[in-house]
Order: sequence, then structure tokens, then C-alpha cells
Amino acid sequence: MAICSGRTVIITGAGGGLGRAYALAFAAAGANVVINDIRADAAQDVAGEIRANGGQAIANSDDITTLATAERIVEAAVAAFGEVHVLVNNAGVLRDRMFISLSEEDWDMVMRVHLKGHYCLANLLGRRWRDLAKAGTPVDARIINTSSGAGLQGSVGQSNYSAAKGGIAALTLVQAAELARYGITANALAPAARTSMTESAMPDVVRKPEDGSFDAWAPENVAPLVVWLGSAESAHVSGQVFESQGGRISLGDGWRTGVTRDKGALWRVEEVGAAIDAILAQAPAAQRVWGS
Repeated sequence: MAICSGRTVIITGAGGGLGRAYALAFAAAGANVVINDIRADAAQDVAGEIRANGGQAIANSDDITTLATAERIVEAAVAAFGEVHVLVNNAGVLRDRMFISLSEEDWDMVMRVHLKGHYCLANLLGRRWRDLAKAGTPVDARIINTSSGAGLQGSVGQSNYSAAKGGIAALTLVQAAELARYGITANALAPAARTSMTESAMPDVVRKPEDGSFDAWAPENVAPLVVWLGSAESAHVSGQVFESQGGRISLGDGWRTGVTRDKGALWRVEEVGAAIDAILAQAPAAQRVWGS
């Protein structure tokens, strides 16, 4: 039996790039797929491709950034397939500027699509799955969020995007802790692949090789990890952030209490500098901010 047979997955931003790769891979693994994208034609194209290959899929173009419109996505999924088991929050947007050049609109747009977009469907489905669990129905549900290397290490010219993606990583940790009791796992990944966003930001880096060698930036490389995280086999994995690019899967090692000096009494201002210097001398060097 296929690894996701009988499971229904909602994928946002699935009309192209990583979302499309995830959708095709989930369908190949036996899942029913809801292709959500504000580009209705793109969503229909992907859903049609899946159905032409013998899979089950519907297209949806409702807005993920309000509860009212996100509810329509859930309703469409349930009407078509009976239940939802997996949410892949993938949709995103860029408004790249150096920090002091960011407009309020640049900031708000990125926060709305990424952070609020991650909130709405997860909140609705989380409540649905909680109610099922409390009613005695077994739940084996998955929330798969999308962070970024920019959110984990920062990225020059992307302070809004970095802040949103860092927030998503932290959100994932809280979701995993709070929702485990209901049979829900929450994980995030920081994928690196060729998409419309990365092609606009760094086209020379993500270009497909012309010599036929391994295409390390192909979005299809990330899809197997996402499908496995959406399957029943991943029930023991939650609260993790994975980085994925090419043939590499890495576990993100996030913020944790590090090198410490404890005086056991009030620090005097003139003592703090030496203590900080001693801490930094022992601490591992941080990864560099992207672009620095």
C-alpha cells in the first residue's frame, strides 16, 4: 500500500515550485490532494495533472490569510474527500528591501502571507482534530510548516521575510508541544530549491545545470521528506525543523541556553564586559547571516 493511501492533504501555494512538487509526490504516494493557490489557473493545472495520472485532486483558490476564507478550503476538502489529515503550509511571498528601505506595506504583506497564513488553516484544522480526538475518534494528523534558512540564520535584504520565517519555526515548536495530546504532530522544514521566489532573488545560483548533472536545486528533491512527514510513519517525529536541499537533509539546531556565567549575586556594570567576553570566547561561532 502507498505510504499516504487514504490520507487527504491540503497544500497551500501548490500551483508551482515546491508546492507543485509536493502535490505530485503526495498523489503518487496515494493521497487525496487539495491544491490551494491564489492563482486559480495554476491550481487547476496541477489538479488536472494529478487526475490525468490517475490520482485524486481538487483545486482551490481561496485566501489563506483570513479564517473565513480559509474555512472554505477546509470545507472543500471535507466535501470532496471526507476528512483532512495533513496540512502543508507552503505559500509565500517576497518583498525584499534593506531594512531601512522597507515600507509598512512591505512588512505587512510578508507577515500576513507567511505568519497569518500559517495560523489560519492550522488553527481551523487543529480545532477540528482536537474535537475529533475528544469525541473518541483516533487522530493521526500532521502540520508541516515552511521556515527558511533566512529565518534560521537571517538574510541580508530580507529582514521581513527572515522575521516571519523565524516566527514560523518558533510557532512550530509551540504547536508540537500543545497539540501532541490530540494526535497531531507539527514540524517545519527550511527548503532550498528553485522556485519563482528564489529565481527572482538569486537566478544564477539556482539555475538548472546544462550538463545533465544532479540538479541540486530541483524542488522534487525536497518532496520525499515532506511526503514522509505527512505519512503515518512519522508519528514519532514532532517539534523539529529540517533543512533540505538537493540530496541533503539536516536537523536544525535552534536556540538553546548556551555558555553561561552565574555569579550567584548581582552583577556590577563594570563586571559585565569581562563576563560577556569570557562567554563569547567559549561559545561556538554562529552561522553567518546569508549574504554577509
